[in-house]
Amino acid sequence: MLSELLNELNIRLNVECKNWEDCIRKSGEPLLERGDITEAYIQAVIDNVKTAGPYIVITKGVALPHATNKVGVNRTSMSFVRLGTPVYFGNKSNDPVKYLFMLATTDTGSHLGALQDLTEFLERKEFMAVLETAKEPADIISYIKLYAS
Repeated sequence: MLSELLNELNIRLNVECKNWEDCIRKSGEPLLERGDITEAYIQAVIDNVKTAGPYIVITKGVALPHATNKVGVNRTSMSFVRLGTPVYFGNKSNDPVKYLFMLATTDTGSHLGALQDLTEFLERKEFMAVLETAKEPADIISYIKLYAS
């Protein structure tokens, strides 16, 4: 479940970035600080986008930075970053990005429930409003815990 991967310590609000690479680095900072990932994982995410394009921009204004579990992941976890100023990733359909959910997994399956929850939440206007107006990380976590399946 999403509530098991995302916690208040992994949420940053009103972050400013210079470009999409900086956004990926900043979305990884909470996980890096807690030892969930290494710098190698963040670089793998950046390298993937350089190679495959901005596939991580999954819907209007939302990116899901991630890479293979083969490099730099110590613990399955997720972070959330709300940008102060949206940033262009090069995805014509869904740019600019304002919200980033970085996902790091140690295997190929344990995160699927959380992804399903996230997908369902992103379809709710109420959830998107919470992401936009949250004053502190607890506002987001409270909503997730209240409405998680």
